Amino acid sequence: MPLSNLYKITTLERSDNQITCTMQIDAAHPVFQGHFPGAPVLPGVVQLEMVKTVLAKALEKPFALKEMSNCKFLEVLNPAETPELTIHIQYKGEESLDVSASGKHGEKTYFKARASFHSII
Repeated sequence: MPLSNLYKITTLERSDNQITCTMQIDAAHPVFQGHFPGAPVLPGVVQLEMVKTVLAKALEKPFALKEMSNCKFLEVLNPAETPELTIHIQYKGEESLDVSASGKHGEKTYFKARASFHSII
């Protein structure tokens, strides 16, 4: 199933080696019919894909995940209850990035990750 239109960037700010982005999640997207029926959950892999999407948009080039050194999913993200997620990213590097990222809404942190990405152009 294509994940197009599952989420979209609504705000994006970049300064020095930090990026903050707000993402809008479509709670009516067909992916939630199977994940899970009656109790929708945004898949963890999609939350990590959001980080890659934000990096590509903010730095204006595509990236691929090289290594995931740490990743924790701290809360279940039900898009019907939490249709918006703020992604915070700190990074070092240019072509190869060391990234620390988190996804939050209000006081809740949904995920934290440390990873390396590399430019694919």
